[in-house]
Amino acid sequence: MTSSDTAATPSAPVAALSSPPVAKKVPVERTHHGDTFVDNYEWLREKENPEVVAHLNAEQAYTDAVTAGQEQLRVDIFNEIKNRTQETDLSVPSRKDGWWYYSRMVEGQSYGIQCRVQASGDGSAVEDWTPPVVAPGVPVPGEQILLDGNAEAEGKPFFSLGGAAVTRDGNLYAYAVDNAGDELFTVHIKDLRTGELLEDTIDNVFYGLTFSPDGGTLFYMLADDSWRPFQVKSHILGTPVAEDKVLYQEDDVAMWTGFGLSADRRHLVISIGCSEFSETRLLNFDAPESGLQVLIPRSEHILYDAEPFLWDGLEKVLLTHDRDAVNSMISLVDAAEFTKPVAEQNWATVVGHDDAVRINGASVTATHMVVSLRKDTIERIQVTALEGLGTKEQAAAVEPAFDEELYTTQMGGSEFESPVIRLVYTSDFTPPRVYDYALPTTAAPDGDLLLRKETPVLGGYNPADYVATREWATADDGTKVPLSVLRRADLVRDGSNSGVVYGYGSYEVSMDPGFGVPRLSLLDRGVVFVIAHVRGGGEMGRHWYEDGKKLNKKNTFGDFVAATDWLAQSGWVDPAKIGAMGGSAGGLLMGAVANLAPEKYAAIVAQVPFVDALTTILDPELPLSALEWEEWGNPITDPEVYKYMKEYTPYENVRAVAYPKIAAVTSFNDTRVLYVEPAKWVQELRATATGSEPVVLKIEMDGGHGGASGRYEGWKTRAWDYAFLADAIGATTLR
Repeated sequence: MTSSDTAATPSAPVAALSSPPVAKKVPVERTHHGDTFVDNYEWLREKENPEVVAHLNAEQAYTDAVTAGQEQLRVDIFNEIKNRTQETDLSVPSRKDGWWYYSRMVEGQSYGIQCRVQASGDGSAVEDWTPPVVAPGVPVPGEQILLDGNAEAEGKPFFSLGGAAVTRDGNLYAYAVDNAGDELFTVHIKDLRTGELLEDTIDNVFYGLTFSPDGGTLFYMLADDSWRPFQVKSHILGTPVAEDKVLYQEDDVAMWTGFGLSADRRHLVISIGCSEFSETRLLNFDAPESGLQVLIPRSEHILYDAEPFLWDGLEKVLLTHDRDAVNSMISLVDAAEFTKPVAEQNWATVVGHDDAVRINGASVTATHMVVSLRKDTIERIQVTALEGLGTKEQAAAVEPAFDEELYTTQMGGSEFESPVIRLVYTSDFTPPRVYDYALPTTAAPDGDLLLRKETPVLGGYNPADYVATREWATADDGTKVPLSVLRRADLVRDGSNSGVVYGYGSYEVSMDPGFGVPRLSLLDRGVVFVIAHVRGGGEMGRHWYEDGKKLNKKNTFGDFVAATDWLAQSGWVDPAKIGAMGGSAGGLLMGAVANLAPEKYAAIVAQVPFVDALTTILDPELPLSALEWEEWGNPITDPEVYKYMKEYTPYENVRAVAYPKIAAVTSFNDTRVLYVEPAKWVQELRATATGSEPVVLKIEMDGGHGGASGRYEGWKTRAWDYAFLADAIGATTLR
């Protein structure tokens, strides 16, 4: 059988799959800045080509054959995840406009059921915000089902919600459904009084929905052909969708657009920006005829978020911004100031700049400012009374106190008039806890943490059986790189254990402490799991991010190798039994370290990997390419950026060396990292590498960027990834 026959025979028997599918070579030249690159596998981008589909199916058949021996391990890990999960469960109800909203999960069903029940009290007292007791599997008197995801998904290859909104009177429910995995949604509107769907149906919508205060208009977003959100549109209920108006359109291909309601729901807030500067436009619902108001124009090159609100009868705007503040700071500005040139505006400092504190953002309730910040790598929440804000009378910030060293606390939602805010707390071994934090008052100046729920973990889980420590690796340039090292408490430090290093390191995204049931299956097999907080992430502030982007990107890869070296020399593991894992931009990281130091890893799992980054970013017509220029640089116009990227892009730097076992995991309908990137990379690895370890492409033909839909399919995907690693590093047996 020839290689082309193999590629065209997706149903080939396992016996015939001892050799991997070999894609034909169709040389395509790509020339920029005097440099020509010959790409033999670019033809695999032809998604509608039956030969491409046949090849991908053959890849999956080969992967199934190569990993057939891991099937029992996959089943075991899947069952461990399942047995630790309370399958019939529900979220903590959240109060909004006189209703308690929550979602149910039912054993044996893959998707959530969105529900609500009427609330009591006027919401002025803390007691009014005590959620009703809703027990798993127990019917709730007066419960109303808004949407049953299982019924919606029936007969569909994929199901995902891309947004939902309820009118303030509680009568209408808009929701967006994706049945392909391409993250383009169809919007339906349900009359909750009758259960009937309105005739209004909107196709090919991007994420995000919200109603106007009167419930007569629905705002939504469209993406352009490169999957960039660029249009905010308004749909007046009962009118033809073809008559929907464009409220705002962003024509700069390097800018991303989003929208939402202000905390007090008096404004629609449209945010336009990239990673380096932004622009906010406000629509005042009290005066919609005035149109959109620009706060700070993008020409000022300030990166900011704006929260407009009414205080003592005056329009105020709370700004989180990086004006003379690399880690960002917070200012309070009278709305009238924005009619002046920026240099003449009066901004009152609320939270000053601090080199050791990264300000993530701020919002308001009727009585307090709520700030999300990062200090000592930990994400925290602080609140400050609005009374006196931005003056000498400003009160001191209050921070809810927790008793763990390494943890994450984030906002879980709040209502403007509420005396409480919802917080979500977790750590590496503390399952997510939902708290309501009663805001500080004169009688209770520290506020009050009210535990509403801790996610149950079944199967005899005991957090005391595990340990998380903060360690530090040293990069080649002397930079100290923080590591989170997770292991079983009873693991013996005898140099015989297995290890996994995980990383991401892009877009200022932080790998914060967080509980994960699937990860326990690795730890219980004696794996030391290291999360490498490499440069390019946000764990150590804005500088940490900037030191791992554009012409500093190679620091991300060097930091990860340094983390691997720390683990190899720690005394915990056998250096020959280390695996690596990362996804999306972390998949680019996996490809880069595979080229840099293939000998340091027994196996690498690259999930939806961005491994052909240069080809993608050089074509602004491809999904999201132009938006990436602020992260990686623009290789189209800048020869230095082109040269630098070409030196590290995984696909173009595959070497004639022995690579470890590699699994590239992707989805056919992924719109963020196209399947063609890992498909090409796998072919180049097989054609160039000198070793004998298998390189496989696992492709979900009905999935999106997150893989297949549904929790059970998600567990199977994670079990597959972990089984591939565990098998390669000798960690298949429970301790």
